Amino acid sequence: MRYTYKSTYDAALDTFRIEFLLIGAAIFAFVFPDKLTVIGVLWSFSIYLESVAIMPQLFQTQRTGEADTITAHYIFALGGYRALYLLNWVYRYYVEGYVDWVAWLAGIVQTLLYADFFYIYFTRVLKGKKFKLPV
Repeated sequence: MRYTYKSTYDAALDTFRIEFLLIGAAIFAFVFPDKLTVIGVLWSFSIYLESVAIMPQLFQTQRTGEADTITAHYIFALGGYRALYLLNWVYRYYVEGYVDWVAWLAGIVQTLLYADFFYIYFTRVLKGKKFKLPV
C-alpha cells in the first residue's frame, strides 16, 4: 500500500478524484451522523467512506474494460463480505431487534455499487472466462 507496483500501474488511467468521496462522506457524516458527538460523526464518516471506497477500483476497471482474474476475485470477495453483512443485519433485526441506520444505509449503497460487477463476475469469471466488460 505504501509503494506503487510499477509494472501494473498506468498513471494515464488513474484519474479518479478521491476528493469527491472524502467530501461526500464528510457531508453525509455531518448530516446523518450515528450520534451528534465527535466520535459519532467520525465513526459515521468512516462507515460512509468505506461504502464508496471501492469506487476507484471499479472506475479503473471501467476505464480499462477488463481486470485480471485475481483482481476480479478480490473485488468479488470484498462485495461478498458486504452482502453477508446485509444478511447478518436482517438476521439480527429479527432476532435482536438490532437497528443501525448508518451502517444499513452505507451497506446497501456499497452492495448496489457492486451489483453490475457481480453480474459480470457470475456470467464470465465463474465460467472460466476473462473478466471483460461488454462492449
